[in-house]
Amino acid sequence: MPLPPPPVKPDPNHIPTEQEVREDLAAAYRLIALFGMTDLVFTHLSARLPGEGHRFLVNPYGLLFEEVTASSLVVVDAEGEPMQETSWPVNPAGFVIHSAVHRECPNAMCVIHTHTLAGMAVAAQSGGLLPLNQMSIEFDGRVALHDYEGVAADDNLSERERLVRDLGDKPCMILKHHGLLTVGLTVAAAFYWMYYLEQACRIQLAAQSSGAPLAIPSAQVVRRTAAQFGTGPTKGWLPWQALKRKLDREQPDYKT
Repeated sequence: MPLPPPPVKPDPNHIPTEQEVREDLAAAYRLIALFGMTDLVFTHLSARLPGEGHRFLVNPYGLLFEEVTASSLVVVDAEGEPMQETSWPVNPAGFVIHSAVHRECPNAMCVIHTHTLAGMAVAAQSGGLLPLNQMSIEFDGRVALHDYEGVAADDNLSERERLVRDLGDKPCMILKHHGLLTVGLTVAAAFYWMYYLEQACRIQLAAQSSGAPLAIPSAQVVRRTAAQFGTGPTKGWLPWQALKRKLDREQPDYKT
């Protein structure tokens, strides 16, 4: 197989078109499925559309993530209500977390929320995410915590405020007794954070299951290492290009 041409470096000031956002978000749905981070038809990935007003893309309720395409994504308002004709239902209650984060956090163009085995297991631990590995250490100072208040529902407006407050300017959050959440200025960034947050949770469970004492680097080493990882506007862009090439070869219908 011939090598693909090297990707052109992105313009950090580029404002994506709606079609570009649709294709990227559909790609993220397919990749979440590919890497085993789904919960049947539940949980959501959402993205803010460019332009005026609060308009977001979200998956039709009932589709498996592996079935999502660019054209099947539904435009919703800040409350999760459809702003277009759709033959599939949308789950406004499932958009509660997303709407709060999108509206109040300027770095949340894309929001990804998962219920994975590893993520929920770490969310059940009092110690949170531990700096056990280089992958884990990248998250030092970048993971917020939000206490469990029951099923997120649109009748608990005050929890939205607390969730946004807890997230602050961090790209990642552990929802205690619930799951994981990441945000990004791009779909690529939000996916990068979720992929590696999931890996960090899996590493933690594997290390804990060995029964051996856990070795944690010094606080100084952890801070220094975390600072070596970049967090700029093109975060995750390079692996994102490679992942989309994989989808172009194996699941090209995601763009349709």
